[in-house]
Amino acid sequence: MSITLAKSAGFCFGVSRAIDCINKGLSENKKIATLGPIIHNDRVVSSLKEKGVRIIERPQETEEGETLIIRTHGISKNVFDNIKSEFIDATCPFVKKIQSIVQDHYNDGYTIVIAGNKDHPEVIGINGWCNNSAIVVESMEEAPKKLENVRNNKLCVVAQTTASILFWKNLKEFIKNTCQTPLFFDTICFATNERQLEAVEIAKNSDIFFVIGGRESSNNKRLAEIAREVCDNVYHIEGSLDLPRPDAYVGKQIGVTAGASTPDWIIKEVLHTMEENMNTNSINNNEEENWAAGLEETLVTLHTGQKVKGTVVEIHPNEVIVNLNYKSDGVIPMSELTDDPSLKPEDIVKVGEAIDVFVIRVNDVEGQVLLSKKKLDYEKKFENIEKALEDGTVLYGSVIEAVKGGVIVLCEGLKVFVPASQANDRYLSDLSVLVDPNKKVPFKILKFERKFKKIVGTIKQVLIAEKAKKSEVFWADVEAGKEYEGVVKTLTPFGAFVDIGGVDGLIHISELSWSRIKHPSEVLKEGQKVKVFILEANKETGKISLGYKRKEDNPWEVAKSKFEVGSVVSAKVVKIMPFGAFVELLPGVDGLIHISQIANKRIDKPSDELSVGQVVETKILELDWDAKKIGLSIRALLPEEEAPKEAETKEVVAEEKEVAPKEPTEYTEESTATLADNMADIVIEEDK
Repeated sequence: MSITLAKSAGFCFGVSRAIDCINKGLSENKKIATLGPIIHNDRVVSSLKEKGVRIIERPQETEEGETLIIRTHGISKNVFDNIKSEFIDATCPFVKKIQSIVQDHYNDGYTIVIAGNKDHPEVIGINGWCNNSAIVVESMEEAPKKLENVRNNKLCVVAQTTASILFWKNLKEFIKNTCQTPLFFDTICFATNERQLEAVEIAKNSDIFFVIGGRESSNNKRLAEIAREVCDNVYHIEGSLDLPRPDAYVGKQIGVTAGASTPDWIIKEVLHTMEENMNTNSINNNEEENWAAGLEETLVTLHTGQKVKGTVVEIHPNEVIVNLNYKSDGVIPMSELTDDPSLKPEDIVKVGEAIDVFVIRVNDVEGQVLLSKKKLDYEKKFENIEKALEDGTVLYGSVIEAVKGGVIVLCEGLKVFVPASQANDRYLSDLSVLVDPNKKVPFKILKFERKFKKIVGTIKQVLIAEKAKKSEVFWADVEAGKEYEGVVKTLTPFGAFVDIGGVDGLIHISELSWSRIKHPSEVLKEGQKVKVFILEANKETGKISLGYKRKEDNPWEVAKSKFEVGSVVSAKVVKIMPFGAFVELLPGVDGLIHISQIANKRIDKPSDELSVGQVVETKILELDWDAKKIGLSIRALLPEEEAPKEAETKEVVAEEKEVAPKEPTEYTEESTATLADNMADIVIEEDK
């Protein structure tokens, strides 16, 4: 008979961080309120209530002097924007990343799909960052119907951090086969992934399997569900009081895991009760007394604040056990081991390794020794920070969180606050776009107060310095016509600013397209990668003019190879003027049919014969590529009418003389072409 406890059981990083936020506030005598239950564990929540922590449902319920803490599941954008009081955002960094992904892609026109429970606070919060427009898919059975009307849409697909791995895998496969342009983000928390896989492996080899944790927790429910697939006897319990009768598990192979919202003390309580019921480790009282007396002689004395050396004897998912040669072993909680959410205890220490630790608290009554490795590590790291401040050294870290007034950068386990004004080399209205635990960013130390462990850094200064170096390289070999690949930074009504490697250049709106556009956004969007070439660069003023449209795409160049005088072409009427009609031969290439060339009879105005949008057959009379003028004729393709009778001719001539005595009564091809040129010039002036 044995008990196998999953290594990943218990608090995850996000939950530990949230609880630490509350405990820190309470230790500083702050009044604390949480926006909803901080986690899905009634016993933990009740314990916090006893310490004075209030649970409220809306930010407006915050009392004066109270610090509001946003729970790990996160909240919607609308609720976040309405917080007016002092607050701490304890949203799990992984959830925060999903919110950022959803917001960015929703703003880019994507339809958002969330794999998860529509009533779970995390999913409700995520949905609030895309205006509550997301399609939430809870099972494979409902996927075909829910996704039926969006198969041709651009889809951004994310998962609840505690979603079933198998469900996520099957849903991705279904969407890949039925939807045209899906974009997937694997957002299941790596701790959830590890916890589920480990639960399956342990449950396979167990006669009875226990999942410890709150019954409202989606994480715990999922663990119980997947365990039941491989083990017939699975119990979901909240604590030791929920254990079945001892004869149900005594003498059997027992497997145990716990969800991300289950604290270590509840897990230990359950295991201790099991062991007591099994009576497997009782020893003779006399032997115990002799053993205790002999041990007492070898024990050391510990006191709070002491630095001691110990040996790692056990590694658990959320703590490390250290032998100190004391009457009880010391415990290093994960929160006192590291602040880096990507690290696991076994990444930091190994069983049998000798380590230096700091004694935080000795409780002889409860037999507990609370230790910190992080505190001593920090002392060494603080020395490095001081040196980096003195030398102006560039450090590297990950932006793990956006907070009020800036972002938090994690560097070698230390949290560095970077003010909003120093977070980027340009203004950002939403700093959460910078959060990416997997990406390293360069920064420098601006200020360090060792007494208060306050570190302030700047990303902006490093980016500006890097750009200055790139700018120097750029100006050293820049020349007209040279091509660059850049990124569109800003769109303005008059053009687009493009970063071409440390310097910004302007593509004027006239250089974006051969056809007329009203705004650069018709051609480009911010963040787009583009190929440009230098039109003009002035180092003294720092101004750089860029070209984007290519000569080979010039519609007039294309027209040269397609048209010649005498050719017959189809064209669409695009504009009617008193002197004739303009028709489109190619996109961006128009020609003029003078009023005299519209019909083989005299007409008062072009609209008597033509209308905008009408497609007509025309003959090319004249091509002037330099002036970009093309003269056309419909009349040249029509049969000549019979000559009018003499009386009618005299009447028409008399009328023409009366109206315009200097105007010729007949149009020749030569006079028509000349008139067309003159009138076209008039139109161009009018357009200007």
